[in-house]
Amino acid sequence: MPVQPHSDTPAAQAREALREAILRGEYLPGERLVEAQLSQRFGVSRFNVRTALQDLAADGLVEVQRNRGALVRKVSVEEAIEISEVRMVVEGLVAARAATRVTDEQASELDEVALLMRRAVSAGEFRRYSDLNQRLHALIRTIAGHRTADSIIATLRGQLVRHQFMLSMQPGRPQVSLPQHERIIEAIRQRDPKEAETAMREHIASVIENLRGFDGAGLV
Repeated sequence: MPVQPHSDTPAAQAREALREAILRGEYLPGERLVEAQLSQRFGVSRFNVRTALQDLAADGLVEVQRNRGALVRKVSVEEAIEISEVRMVVEGLVAARAATRVTDEQASELDEVALLMRRAVSAGEFRRYSDLNQRLHALIRTIAGHRTADSIIATLRGQLVRHQFMLSMQPGRPQVSLPQHERIIEAIRQRDPKEAETAMREHIASVIENLRGFDGAGLV
């Protein structure tokens, strides 16, 4: 992976802004990323946009094609399953580490997120639930404080964003994943690294099974 520009440079600012736009679904898989338009949107030179695109290509979010320029990279269901298998191992490690490092204040924050998730499911606010899901996993990573795992997960998350959104909108999925998340939270609060890792791995194994269902339905 190339050396990333310093975080306060124009290229780095453009990279992070474009990364977040892709993760929010503002640019769809296969959509062209036009340098002139991105330069105008983010207020940086085309050179800085080009540098940002190269960095995101190295992260697997963008694909640069000869004669077509840069595109948001398409990730097949088969590849999404493979990525999730890697994520299962890494996020299991992160959950275990979080269980050894969690403070009382962080445990209270976990409880707060769990409460909000339960409310979102009860109200049928599944987009809200999806956002809280992302917040929970980010909080667990913060508690764990494992920088290498953070970097790996950030790359994997970017490549899976479309499939994660489809999963979150699948009828009945939030009702299945909510108790899985509650089990992860309880294991971390109880400072039980083995149970936290097991709960996280089983949660992501459930995600993988759902992705296989998408594959059978022909969603790519």
